[in-house]
Amino acid sequence: MRLPVIFIFLTIVLDSMGIGIIMPVMPDLIREVGNVDLSKAALWGGTLTVVFAINQFLFSPFIGGLSDTYGRRPILLVALFVMALDYLVMGFAHAMWLLFLGRFVGGITAATQSTASAYIADISTKEDKAKNFGLLGAAFGVGFILGPMLGGLLSEYGSRAPFFAAAFIAFANMLFGYFVLPETVTDANRRPFEWRRANPFGAFKQMKKLPGMMPLLLVFLLLSIAFFVYPSIWAFFGRAQFNWDARMVGMTLAAYGFGIVIVQGALIRPILKRFGERKTALFGMFMHLLTFTAYQFMTETWHVFAFMPISVFSAVAVPALQGLMSNSVDDNAQGELQGAMGSLTAMATIISPLVMTQVFSYFTNDQAPVYLPSAPFLLSAFSVVLALLIFRLWKPQQQVA
Repeated sequence: MRLPVIFIFLTIVLDSMGIGIIMPVMPDLIREVGNVDLSKAALWGGTLTVVFAINQFLFSPFIGGLSDTYGRRPILLVALFVMALDYLVMGFAHAMWLLFLGRFVGGITAATQSTASAYIADISTKEDKAKNFGLLGAAFGVGFILGPMLGGLLSEYGSRAPFFAAAFIAFANMLFGYFVLPETVTDANRRPFEWRRANPFGAFKQMKKLPGMMPLLLVFLLLSIAFFVYPSIWAFFGRAQFNWDARMVGMTLAAYGFGIVIVQGALIRPILKRFGERKTALFGMFMHLLTFTAYQFMTETWHVFAFMPISVFSAVAVPALQGLMSNSVDDNAQGELQGAMGSLTAMATIISPLVMTQVFSYFTNDQAPVYLPSAPFLLSAFSVVLALLIFRLWKPQQQVA
């Protein structure tokens, strides 16, 4: 199963690269296409992210349900092909409506993250699920390295060059998957497609039937809202707080992604073995809280790099949480669970950009009562505090055997 796992790894890398490539150049691209200043460009960036996220929210359970019925392989291959076309549209866009169209289609293709996660659940034992979800987290980190690096370097050739490169990579990975990806959905774990379960609200209704699941899903949502402060305002924050250009934005994101790869690809296994999933999740949440608070005191670029060895350990929270939830559902509902989680992720990318970019714009415009580009990170810290409180009240004995 090594080649299929490599393919899934690369697919998650591409999903992450889709965020990473855009982040360094998006402020410049929006200002170029929309002819607006940095403060208003942040608002446009938040709106584009919301368009992306709404479709991801709506389609994640639908695509996850389709994969439970028709298989993981066709869903993943078709999505990669459409993803390649989407990047081409973004690359050629010379009007805001084309950027909106690109993000609209991109949200649908990103909904296949739930299918990729379900594939990993299919081939993993209960004991290995959290560790293998950590591998997916490492893939996200690799994308966070390659995407910003590629976006920052290719920005020298214009704000559109990174999108053409991403289109080529997505198409190449689709061809790779066509030859190496076997199907994991068989008659033993296939489930008939049901419309009532193939929408975000129907999926959540099914999750409510599982004891102890809803508190974990709420914790996952709150952590996602907090984390998505990065794709929402990081490039804008870097320009306002440190006067970064696209290359420096890419470097900081790449360095952060490199740390995530080390933590989720190598360190999470001994951490899980030593402390278990629950304590590992708590540790990761505390690291999130510490990091978001620390941004309020960073005034120089070297402060960001110096704190990264601490902040990257927050990356252990979500894989541990995923492991707890995946072990709580039957094998034939893994796609549905991952679809529900995908919808929660999309819900976070609807809520977070809207709120974070508004807060950033308010505290960086000329009429701001105080100039505070780091204000959105305070909201993220508050979201993590709520997640910690809920998780501490959750009882492990509620988990389904």
